[in-house]
Amino acid sequence: MSTGEPQEGMILANGHANSAADGALKIFKRDPQNRIFVNRGLHLDKIKFYGFDMDYTLAVYKSPDYEAMGFNLLKERLIQIGYPEAIRLFEYDPSFPVRGLWFDKTYGNLLKVDSYGNILVCVHGFQFLKPHEVADLYPNKYIHLDDKRIYVLNTLFNIPETYMLACVVDYFASNKEYTKTKTGITMGSVHISYKSIFQDVRGAVDWLHLHGEMKNCTVANLDKYVHRDEKLPVLLERIRHVGSKCVLITNSGYEYTNKIMEFLLDFPETHGKRHWTSYWDCVIVDAAKPLFFEDGTILRRVDTTTGSLSLGRHLGPIKSGEIYSGGSCEVVSRLLGARGSDVLYVGDHIFGDILKSKKIRGWKTFLIIPELSMELKVWTEKKQLFENLTRIEIALSDIYRHLDSSTDQRPDTSNISHSLRTVVHELDMSYGMLGSLFRSGSRQTFFASQVRRYADIYAASILNLLHYPFCYMFRAPAMLMPHEATVDHYAGREPEPQPVVSRSRSSTDTILETPTCKRSRVNEDLPHAWAETPREMVHIHDDGDSEEEQSASPYTNGSPDAEEKVQ
Repeated sequence: MSTGEPQEGMILANGHANSAADGALKIFKRDPQNRIFVNRGLHLDKIKFYGFDMDYTLAVYKSPDYEAMGFNLLKERLIQIGYPEAIRLFEYDPSFPVRGLWFDKTYGNLLKVDSYGNILVCVHGFQFLKPHEVADLYPNKYIHLDDKRIYVLNTLFNIPETYMLACVVDYFASNKEYTKTKTGITMGSVHISYKSIFQDVRGAVDWLHLHGEMKNCTVANLDKYVHRDEKLPVLLERIRHVGSKCVLITNSGYEYTNKIMEFLLDFPETHGKRHWTSYWDCVIVDAAKPLFFEDGTILRRVDTTTGSLSLGRHLGPIKSGEIYSGGSCEVVSRLLGARGSDVLYVGDHIFGDILKSKKIRGWKTFLIIPELSMELKVWTEKKQLFENLTRIEIALSDIYRHLDSSTDQRPDTSNISHSLRTVVHELDMSYGMLGSLFRSGSRQTFFASQVRRYADIYAASILNLLHYPFCYMFRAPAMLMPHEATVDHYAGREPEPQPVVSRSRSSTDTILETPTCKRSRVNEDLPHAWAETPREMVHIHDDGDSEEEQSASPYTNGSPDAEEKVQ
């Protein structure tokens, strides 16, 4: 009889035989740089539509060249609206900004916070505040996510803006011509609040996007600013080959989208001379996400010769080779015949792409995190630092090993604490001045919590899909509680007596009546006197829904419209 565990010599699902000789079961894992990581189970063979964002998803902009270009344009715009010429001396430093910081408009601070709002790092300009300074400004070193006060710098387009905010705040805060106050700076009769500085920087960023300055610079030098990979058209062709549809949904306009997609998909030597739209079943420009996932705008067809929009609303059908502007998720899904669970949406923007498509439409979500390549590089190459952390934890546990509540003297852990801070700092600096995108020390960041909550799967590149068959079942690793992650499975020790406060949930407890005794009480008035122990797995999130399971459900009776009646 099978115990549900792989036996010695058994061929596992990945085609590899496990071996008891090395003392551990082996699970095949792809190379980290090619891997897709899983938060929630997902079956690729159930995906009928692959939706793609363009910027930083299909079109990955080269770092740090692209950020430096955006920073320089932003700098010139601020000088145009009256900021001091001296800020032209600032040069973009890619080691400083990290995505996912919060900007506090009241005190002018950049904050790195955890998922609960606890402040992990606080920077004023270029000055890193000490714990007591943070506590003076933020009671309990905590801040609530209030849209009126906090702006979350969540996107890759926010990176130059993040560094500019630090530069401008530092310039005014450290310049002797200005008097620093808690909420801004003064010079004579003029007061400049940190909130107004933020509004000026944010407004300058919007102006650059509205007037197309960044797009013009990008298109003028595509080789310098945009990664190009001949594997992209291969991926799109393979998706369509298995019968799924490819849908492009971008906020960019037709002109810019046309130039970028031509650059990304034009490989006449290997794929022949073909127009980029031939790779897509539907192309939506000017989507206005996240509005696209709610009410949306009017869906219109684009005249690819003139770039102008057709009059009136496009009623369908959606045709491959044509380009459409605007619309909404509801309208486009109806015209394509797509349901929420059929769609895997791939994007880089947690709020605009992932959060809204997940919460509002129930789409499956695939988050692209280009920084993940660097994160994995540090994780694998800094093995010695992680081993040092383990040694420190072992030393600390040894100090407390023989101590209990009867101990009177406090052990000296100062040297160990100093060593711990030194190693953690060195590890943080391996990522950049503000540390990892996903954590500070042992604490996960707000950005990391958003990834876990809204992205079903995530990877450094969309091209990682090429390393998986389209029948692949992504399974999430077990999410362990501390009592599970830190306690070894039973290893032959005699179990200790149960504490008095224990609560038993075992159906075999001797103090309970046996099922035979219970069964005698069953009668017509009480058909079910107790719950039967399930004979197979009952949780559903790992496997998802299947047509067979739905048809067998007593709540649907196999009827296609029964679910609607129940609701």
